[in-house]
Amino acid sequence: MATITELKCAVRETLESRGVLSQLKARIRAEVFSALDDQREPRPPLSHENLLINELIREYLEFNKYRYTASVLTAESGQPEVPLDRQFLANELKVAEDASSKSVPLLYGLVSHFVSSSGDKGGKVFLRGASVPAGTTASSTVPGPDA
Repeated sequence: MATITELKCAVRETLESRGVLSQLKARIRAEVFSALDDQREPRPPLSHENLLINELIREYLEFNKYRYTASVLTAESGQPEVPLDRQFLANELKVAEDASSKSVPLLYGLVSHFVSSSGDKGGKVFLRGASVPAGTTASSTVPGPDA
């Protein structure tokens, strides 16, 4: 007969192998934060820059299925519940995209551009796509700027 310790280990291993344990932990953290968060306390107003930065981060988090982390970011930062329009973000950041770069978060393209960029291109960033890490939800890897 299995001991309580062995049963706990078996349940933990099963949840880990199914990828559920980390999701449960994230959900618990988000729920605890939500329960402790005082909704009556007004949030400081967001600067335009913080609004854009938070939205880039939220888009990245949701793309990678970090939904609980994104929900905590939204609640804690005072970011509007409804995401900003991607085209609005691209215009505000002076980013021109091609079809392949639209399949990944803007943050991937920005990082790819600045990591591989060797010079200024007139103040406007052109995103031709970005490499997507293994295990993401994109249907195929988008070619990087050197492709």
